[in-house]
Amino acid sequence: VQLVESGGGLVQVGGSLTLSCAASGRSFSSLCMGWFRQPPGKEREFVAAIGWSGATSYADSVKGRFTISRDNAKNTVYLRMNSLKPEDTALYSCAAGARPVVAVDRVDSWGQGTQVTVSS
Repeated sequence: VQLVESGGGLVQVGGSLTLSCAASGRSFSSLCMGWFRQPPGKEREFVAAIGWSGATSYADSVKGRFTISRDNAKNTVYLRMNSLKPEDTALYSCAAGARPVVAVDRVDSWGQGTQVTVSS
């Protein structure tokens, strides 16, 4: 499956952004989808995941601020990010897999990433 992210950019502390990930090449509705991020100088980390049934999981650091959703008719998964903090600055990557993508080793396909920078 091919994944293409969009929606990153520069935002001030407390602001909001919505990332989108368009998928192609495989039945989207059967895929588990998720978002990971890699802050500068750090390893990639899990952010949020959504299963084919719509069940969601979040990293503790984003609970209550980020919301993952999917639109199977548009083959797209979204990440709505509110109350952004400087520590949210990272390269955000979309991920897909046959199992819940809550860890790097669960991911079958990656997008190229979109940069999010939160300025203080």
